[in-house]
Amino acid sequence: MSALTQEKVKIALIKLGEKLGEPAKYLESAMHTAEASNPWFTADNINKSILSFSKMLHKSDVEDWFTTAKFTSKPKKVGLILAGNIPLVGLHDVLAVLATGNIALIKLSSADDKLIRAVLNLLVEIEPELRVKIEYVERLKDFDAVIATGSNNSSRYFDYYFSKVPNIIRKNRNSVAILTGEETEEDIANLGFDIFDYFGLGCRNVSKIYFPSGYDIAKLYQGIEHFLPVINHFKYQNNYDYNKSIYLVNAAKHFDNGFLLLKKDENLSSPLAVLFYEEYNSLEEVESKLTKQEENIQCIVTKASLHLKHFNFGESQHPKLWDYADNVNTIEFLNAI
Repeated sequence: MSALTQEKVKIALIKLGEKLGEPAKYLESAMHTAEASNPWFTADNINKSILSFSKMLHKSDVEDWFTTAKFTSKPKKVGLILAGNIPLVGLHDVLAVLATGNIALIKLSSADDKLIRAVLNLLVEIEPELRVKIEYVERLKDFDAVIATGSNNSSRYFDYYFSKVPNIIRKNRNSVAILTGEETEEDIANLGFDIFDYFGLGCRNVSKIYFPSGYDIAKLYQGIEHFLPVINHFKYQNNYDYNKSIYLVNAAKHFDNGFLLLKKDENLSSPLAVLFYEEYNSLEEVESKLTKQEENIQCIVTKASLHLKHFNFGESQHPKLWDYADNVNTIEFLNAI
């Protein structure tokens, strides 16, 4: 058997992207199993995530991404502790390890242990030589480096346990949106995807919004009213009902459209079915505030001119291969181990 080369891996990822464009054809069984085992993984959200990866693995983007990756002749074992808050959220880390020629030791999240296996099985069907580069483990051991994703609490454990090897330790992050008052109806409608995709469970979901002083909140509610069906999901509705009752009992001022609560709050991380907001007088004021909190922010969604990296409305859940989590370049990290 000929040796696995970077070119073979690149071609395999491009072919994987093409197959992921037809989820029902290649992943139907795994999609049904994942939906049955995790109530947050609805058919719509599973499909959405798979198609997002298909778009991410577009031929030209894969080729550009691979120009940044060194393909090692001395593979290292890279432990991956994957999250499971949204479908396939850990897949990008696995692909980065494979793109650099290393070995992925994968600790799957119990919340997403069906889809990632199925996608990687599909990848191995495309390029069988990748089989030796993928190992599933219940507990990490004998690793040379680690990429671990978890909560702020688990990150303290990860920092201690993995301190002696090169590591990327990811904590909780949140995404924010900045409105200027000049948005079109389409902009606000697209912002709804940034808020409600995957029920708001991802770090790329907007959990906090900045309004210009005096903004008419009815404009936001009118623009996102077509997301009303989100309330039909029982777990989302449970969160909505719970948070609404807390605000009512405590007489906390808030806005309510029947499926999303808006509450003025300086925190970035809002409860599910709640969007925190603040008002501002100048964009410079907001940018200064966000710069100070950069380590806690995953994405900024806006059409305003900012010095900080930002996404257009509706784009936060459609990252490119080089839109790295926590703004830490995974390929550079893997190149250096």
